[in-house]
Amino acid sequence: MALWPHVKSLPPRQRAVIVLRYYEDLSEKEIADALGCSKGNVKSTAHHALKALRAALGSDGTDEREN
Repeated sequence: MALWPHVKSLPPRQRAVIVLRYYEDLSEKEIADALGCSKGNVKSTAHHALKALRAALGSDGTDEREN
């Protein structure tokens, strides 16, 4: 599954948070410092970005093995 095209299609701020968190493995505090925002803003932005990625990939986030 090609995830990068979907990450590239995110708005710039969401893309930055996802790249810094999951590719660069920075903490929420480190991301907030780098982007000049609060940790709460980083959490919220990550939530919206992950929601958009799940929608783009056609997944509702549930694990079919649990059913």
